[in-house]
Formats: sequence, C-alpha cells, structure tokens
Amino acid sequence: MNILLIGSGGREHALAWKIGASPLVDRLYCAPGNGGIEAIASCINLDVGNHGAVIDFCREHLIGLVVVGPEAPLVDGIADALSAENIPVFGPSAAAAQLEGSKGFTKDMCAKYGIPTAAYGRFTEPDSAKQYIAEHGVPTVVKADGLAAGKGVIIAHTLAEANNAIDMMFDGEFGDAGVEVVVEEFMVGEEASFFALADGTTTLALATAQDHKAVGEGDTGPNTGGMGAYSPAPVMTDSMITRVMTEIIEPTAAAMSDMSCTYKGVFFAGLMITETGPKLIEYNCRFGDPECQVLMMRMTSDIVPLLLAVADGTLSQQSVSWSENTALTVVLAAKGYPGAYSKGSKIENINDASSDENVEIFHAGTKREKSGIIAVGGRVLNVTAQAPSVGQAKNLAYAAVSKIEWPEGFCRSDIGWRAIDRD
Repeated sequence: MNILLIGSGGREHALAWKIGASPLVDRLYCAPGNGGIEAIASCINLDVGNHGAVIDFCREHLIGLVVVGPEAPLVDGIADALSAENIPVFGPSAAAAQLEGSKGFTKDMCAKYGIPTAAYGRFTEPDSAKQYIAEHGVPTVVKADGLAAGKGVIIAHTLAEANNAIDMMFDGEFGDAGVEVVVEEFMVGEEASFFALADGTTTLALATAQDHKAVGEGDTGPNTGGMGAYSPAPVMTDSMITRVMTEIIEPTAAAMSDMSCTYKGVFFAGLMITETGPKLIEYNCRFGDPECQVLMMRMTSDIVPLLLAVADGTLSQQSVSWSENTALTVVLAAKGYPGAYSKGSKIENINDASSDENVEIFHAGTKREKSGIIAVGGRVLNVTAQAPSVGQAKNLAYAAVSKIEWPEGFCRSDIGWRAIDRD
C-alpha cells in the first residue's frame, strides 16, 4: 500500500517513522515533510490547500490512505474532499474538526450534552468580555476561539492581565483566531493529555501524556506549541482512564453524531484532573505535538491497521498495545522562540546523539541541504528517549541533547519534573 502523510512537523516525523515500519507499506510519501522525514519517506512539493492537486496526486501514485497530521488542513476540509473521491483518509471532516477549530463550538457542545468542563462565556467584542470577567473574578482563562498554533491561551491572574489579554486578542494578535474570544473559569488540578480513536461508531482508548507548554523552567513564561512531553501520565490511573472514556470521549462521539458531525479520527483531549474528577479543557482533532512523539515511541502495535480501521469504519475489530516503558521528549527550539527567531543556522552531530537504540530524534523545523541539517523553524528537534522510568528516560534524552551541536538553539532542562516529583 502507498500512503500519503500530510505535514512537516515533529508529529509528522514521528508518524512517518511509525508508519514506515509497517510491513503493509510499499511507499510512503510526505507533503511537504522536513529534513528528517526525507530519510524515511519521499518528500514532495504539493500544495495541500489545493484539494484537487492532492486528489490528482493520490490517483497518480495509487495512494491507499491519506494521513493528515496538522489541524489546519482538516479545518479547511481536506478530509471531505478526499472522501468525496473515495480516497481513504485518516482525519475528521471540516464539520467535525470544529472541535478544535472553534473553542466556542466545543464549549457549547459540552454544555448541551452534559460533558464536564469549565464554566465559560463567548464574546465578539471586548466590553462584554471584560464585564463578564469583572463579575466572575480572576484568575481566569482567556482564549482565542480559532486556531492559534497552541499559543492563543492566556491565564490571567489579575483583572489588568485579563483586560490586556482581551484587548490583545481583539486587536488582532492572533489574526482571525481572535475574532471571537472565550473566557473560562480557571480550573484547579493537574493537566493531562488523553488520546482515543473514533470511526464514527466505535471509540478506542489509546494512551496518556503530559506536556510542558510554557517556554520557561518550572512551566513559567508564555505558552508555546510545546517544549516537551512524556507518556504515560502518572495522574491517569486505570480508573481515571475509564472515567474519561465514559464521561467525556464516548459522550462527545455520540454528541457529534447527533449534531450530524460524525467524528472519524483521533480525539486529543486536554484534561484537568480536579478533586471531583476529569474535566475537558479543550479538544484537538489531531495527534499532539510533541505528545505524538512519545506515543509513537511507546506503541508496539502496527499503527497502519489502526489508521485504516478509522478510515473504513472497522475500529471495533482492532486493539492496540503499548510498551510499559516511559517515553520522554525534549524540544530543541531556536533562541527567541516563541517570539522572533532567526533561521538558517546549521545543526551538527545529530547522528551521534541518536546512536542509542532507545533514542530517536524527530525533526520539526529543519531542512536538509548539501551542507547538512539547517534550522528553519521555531521548534526544531524533538530528542526522544524511552526507559523503564521517567527519570531514566529524562537522563537518556538529555544525554542525547548534550551531544547536539547547535549554539543557536535552546531547551528547557526540567522536562518531566512533575512526574519525577511524584515518584
């Protein structure tokens, strides 16, 4: 079977690594890919926003499955276009992708169908949003309604911070994503990420993770797309996983079908584990980045049958298995990220850093040139390791990080601290 993978980040490199290991795969293509994906797939220059061009490529190259990595093409309806041409695709329709594309849509769904989440308000102009915050108090959470690359969320601890966040979003800091703003109750607890597959009828629990969104040590500073992650999440016990499936994932799948937005793809639920149980923070309609990297390291099943089962509605016939090890990934980013950063610096010694069989380095913002690997993005490499404990995985990952020669990059030194403190 020939497979087309869409995307260019660390998530897509991890997916390509896992998909490429399947004996079911004859040829793996990636559009556009990156400097690391080039080593395991044929990277192609394909305008994924041109659905007709994607369809033509699939027909010409006998593509048996399209796997959509990032959220933007899904919100843009690429799964709908492929499905209309009977090309199997892993990823939800545009209507179903509203779960990520509009935080207001998701909050309204939760309210209608009794799915536990934070109290909230939706606003299309600043004055009413500020009045809502004044009435409900701080701390509070201010979110851009649309896609903002994981950066459109601000936790405001004072009224001034909250009002500034409102003004910033309505002034266009996040572009069209901030045309509408959601203001939420600040929930107290421990965050976790939960993943499950759905084929429109059946749901299948995958695995758990915890990520580090903030740029600074101790989870301080502005949010990023993610500076590191580990799996499994210690807070997600077997009983908590059961509650998440029965109280959040399964009701969501049923609600989406009831609203004629049948969901086929991966549910990525950001959760807050509170004193009273799990509550939904938000949904993403694709695998997380960098959570996907640690999930792929731990998955011992062949992923391709799972992806195909989601596409063709046979998920009830599938199961999935996982390593008991912990996987941990450290993001190497360009200095200045998540603000302004420079591109074009050379990264050396990657091969030596990944020489241990329990270490994989997934590329994100890289390009392969004659001179070697060049940094072309904000988040650039994901140094990922697995070991029997989170502490051992952390040590192995940072030992690999220390071998990489890239003066223009930086990383946090404390990925996994919460789980290590728990141990």
